[in-house]
Amino acid sequence: MPKPGKKAIEFTLPNQDGKSVSLSDFVGRWVVLYFYPKDNTPGCTIEAIHFTKEMKEFTKRNTVILGVSPDNPKSHCNFIKKQKLKLELLSDEKHTVLKKYKVWGKKKFMGHEYMGVFRTTLLIYPKGTIAYVWQDVKVLGHAREVLHKLNELQ
Repeated sequence: MPKPGKKAIEFTLPNQDGKSVSLSDFVGRWVVLYFYPKDNTPGCTIEAIHFTKEMKEFTKRNTVILGVSPDNPKSHCNFIKKQKLKLELLSDEKHTVLKKYKVWGKKKFMGHEYMGVFRTTLLIYPKGTIAYVWQDVKVLGHAREVLHKLNELQ
């Protein structure tokens, strides 16, 4: 798991429109990079809606929000439309970035093991180093928690 003070790992992934987006595109801005399991599931929907509700506050603070999941761009596009999201969602169907950030691994649910995304959020300084990491994120209140940490660090 990447740690605060370390350089964020560079990547390029397609967004919901199929456009390539790189972490380096946002040098000079704060980045909230959040990894989530699946579009249109209850927890992921709550998290995305809460980030959208706080978007104006993040924008005022020169901050971009990027969500990453294994879903394809079409799924992201549908998720954004259905939930009226104002986020940029990135597709990592091959789990390349998820593995680099160590947020892809074996999970257990009701006695079954499967591979999946560990819900994790990174706050990245404008120069590209990691400012803060949240692991095992609980979605209720998380966007506000990230905003509070951003205020504290700015």
